[in-house]
Amino acid sequence: MGLKTTLIYPGIAGRGWNSLKQGMDAGWISHGLASLSAAAKAQGFEVDLIDLRALSGWDHFREVLAERDPDVIGVTMMSVDYNPAREAIAIAKEVKPDIVAIIGGPHVTIAVQDSLRIPHVDYLVLHEGEITFPKLLRAIEEGRPPEQRVIRGEPPDLDAIPFSDRDLFLEEWKKWGYDLDSPEVPFVPELPPPFATIIAGRGCIYNCAFCKPGEDYLFGKRTRRRSVDNVLAEIRMLVDKYDLASFMFHDDCLTEDREWVMEFTEKYIAEGFTMPFFCQSRADIIVKHEDMVERMVEAGLRGYFIGFESGSDRVLKFIRKGTTVEQNLQAARICKKYGVAIWANYMMGLPTETKEEVMETVRMMKEIDPDYYSPAFFTPHPGTDLYDFVVERDLSRITDYDSYRRNPTEPKIRGQDYEFLKWAMAESQRRKPINVFKRWLRAQWERARRVTPAKVLRKLGLARAVG
Repeated sequence: MGLKTTLIYPGIAGRGWNSLKQGMDAGWISHGLASLSAAAKAQGFEVDLIDLRALSGWDHFREVLAERDPDVIGVTMMSVDYNPAREAIAIAKEVKPDIVAIIGGPHVTIAVQDSLRIPHVDYLVLHEGEITFPKLLRAIEEGRPPEQRVIRGEPPDLDAIPFSDRDLFLEEWKKWGYDLDSPEVPFVPELPPPFATIIAGRGCIYNCAFCKPGEDYLFGKRTRRRSVDNVLAEIRMLVDKYDLASFMFHDDCLTEDREWVMEFTEKYIAEGFTMPFFCQSRADIIVKHEDMVERMVEAGLRGYFIGFESGSDRVLKFIRKGTTVEQNLQAARICKKYGVAIWANYMMGLPTETKEEVMETVRMMKEIDPDYYSPAFFTPHPGTDLYDFVVERDLSRITDYDSYRRNPTEPKIRGQDYEFLKWAMAESQRRKPINVFKRWLRAQWERARRVTPAKVLRKLGLARAVG
């Protein structure tokens, strides 16, 4: 019998144990692990998964791991996953002392010295692992394990690697009684099940201080994107295998590449696909490329994730967002013109931000009136320039890795009045009665366009009515 590998997803920092199907962080796959699994299986390795979100506690994990009895464990780790990842590795070494423990993921790449402090880790794989991880498994299987603990991953040709192994997660979830009718859990009414997330490219060309240069460490300073034909082939597979009804592009900013988007929408329509989808965009892109927005809507776009971030031009400049408040407002108007739902990402409690600037964000959000609010208290993440800014000035109030969550519930840095910020966060989401009525109209629009082309509805004027 060959080498047996168990991948471990430690994503319980958000919602804890027994949390599957409870929102994005508990209802979606890890594309990192799913891609590693596909790559390893393509090389003939036996791979399964332990998803901590499906288990009841550490004793349960211990039992399952002993039953699976793998030769190798592979653990992915974001900064927020540090504690459960560390505990999972410690337990694995107790259960089977000669097990080979491999860790990878964003935190390992951007904070390698911190990751080296985790006891019992045999190998750390930096950057991307689709080429390097199977090579490492083969070396272990053949009795020639590498001498160096830290291994730099090779960036793969994204068209050459297998599609993400969604069955890795589905099969594991079903073992614990989660009988899903969808590869992943839908999160908005506009996206009916069966639903899945898709990654068309890796990296981001922008330079936001709350994100960079960490992402450059992971993927390089440019975006590497799969070909349109390769993405469409994956969509076709998802339709054939899971009867896919909707999806979301998980890219940091799909619309940064206009040429790719225009080719995709043309071929998507030509293929006869009509499934609705969401993706991430930016206010400046939406404003500069309104015709692209219209084309995407014709293809099936139902919503944009937009990082509005702040209602203060000074703060937007400070965080190097590259957008303005006026662009934020104009982008929202364009979305409403074409019936595109707005998922609004924004932050409060940024370094140097004043109470008046927070109130500017409150006023901006009231004017934007998004369909979905996604607020956060600024969280300094390792590997970013704003993290360095906070650490150098001794501003951080984060004392545990669990607090690296993007959540608006706990203090993150010194110098901010979090009781005021909690009030401002709530106030930013307060709607006027007329806006509640508009949301009702939007619901009617969504029901109508499930059976009527969006172009027809716009000609009838319904899009402007709901805007």
